[in-house]
Amino acid sequence: MAVQTQDKVAALSGRESKFADLPASLRERLRDRLHVAELRRRPRTLSTRLLLTLALVGPGILVMLGDNDAGGVITYAQTGATYGIGVFLPLTLLLGVMAYVVQEMTIRLGAVTRRGHGELIWKRYGTFWGAFSLIDLVAANVLTLMTEFIGIRVAGAVFGLSPFFTVPAAVAFVAFILVFLRYWTWERIALFIAVLNMVFLPIAFLSHPEWAAVGRAFGTWHVSGGMLSASFLVLVSANIGTTIAPWQLFFQQSSVVDKGLLPQDIPAGRRDLALGVTAMVLVAWAIIIIAGQTMHGLPGAQNFQIEQILASIHASVGDTATTFFALGLMEAGLIAAIVITTSTCWAIGEAFDLPRSLNEDPRKALGFYLPGILGTVLAGVVVLLPGVPLGFLNLLVQVVATIFMPAAMLFLLMLLNDRELMGEHVNSAGRNALALGIMAFLILCNAMFGVATLFPHLL
Repeated sequence: MAVQTQDKVAALSGRESKFADLPASLRERLRDRLHVAELRRRPRTLSTRLLLTLALVGPGILVMLGDNDAGGVITYAQTGATYGIGVFLPLTLLLGVMAYVVQEMTIRLGAVTRRGHGELIWKRYGTFWGAFSLIDLVAANVLTLMTEFIGIRVAGAVFGLSPFFTVPAAVAFVAFILVFLRYWTWERIALFIAVLNMVFLPIAFLSHPEWAAVGRAFGTWHVSGGMLSASFLVLVSANIGTTIAPWQLFFQQSSVVDKGLLPQDIPAGRRDLALGVTAMVLVAWAIIIIAGQTMHGLPGAQNFQIEQILASIHASVGDTATTFFALGLMEAGLIAAIVITTSTCWAIGEAFDLPRSLNEDPRKALGFYLPGILGTVLAGVVVLLPGVPLGFLNLLVQVVATIFMPAAMLFLLMLLNDRELMGEHVNSAGRNALALGIMAFLILCNAMFGVATLFPHLL
């Protein structure tokens, strides 16, 4: 036994000495992969399966609960306040399925190519399209980050905190964990924050909704005021934009690469994503139910700002529910700011062939970390300016995400159908049909929204 122990120590020492000559990012990624390999070699006990599952989860949960961001919370609340419980619950389930179809492709693309989304676009389709996709992403990310800090600002006010404290503190936290933590630790902290998104579920029960109406929502789908009204189409576009957005493609694929997932990990990545989608849909339902139960039918509810939504929850459900809702809103803004900032760093690093891993030493990879931090600081500063139309900005951001998404999906589909890149993991005909159907749906929604906005008399 003593000899075996000495052999293991010697082997580990030799492995560490070999790692010492590798770049920091690769060294840390190899350590994580060896941990996964060690778990796979162990007897398949329940504890080993659990440890392996925990080691492989991350990108899917983060991308979907990060998608339930502060802007999403506000959008879902405005949806419930405007149309009540029955209208948007089935649509949210459909959007969850759409999100799974889209994001599953990024898992396969990242695990097979071991390249981020931005890098593949630049190298496969050239500078023009690479720059086009990057500019779209960075602009949308900065706008989306503004909605995250809106949520953090409003939630902080519930606890009597000045926005000049909460917003800079959030920016500083996002920058700190981005720059100073390696991928594995960054991911664990982000996952802990993301799980707090589930705080909205007990609030839905505290609001004592009419559960029969919730059940009926899936059997009937009647829209008061008509499905072609401008207000309905705006909320449809906003709900789509808060479920599937361009940053998610860049984030999850780069996260899969930085985590070191391989083709053999694709099934685990799918389970991770399915868990994230399920949690996302449940939270979205909970927020729509809360708002539908406490605000729908009140005078002017369709135009409520987030402060009025919180006041209505306080009047209907009480202090505890309001406190939890504010905490959930703050958490939603924080986790989204973390993942969106990171997606900006990865995309720019991939575009300009910079070091592009959270395992990189910040002293040697300033060009990787700095653009994301600057975008986050800019968004925080704008939200602190007086007179910013917060509610309008939130809906605008979600609609912009819907408008940008078809172009982003087109690049994704072309890459997934590139047999030279994907080999046996190339898209099947069925997956292509689903993806094209989603693109057609997005384009139709964009067209109808444009007509309703520019030519409302035609509807």
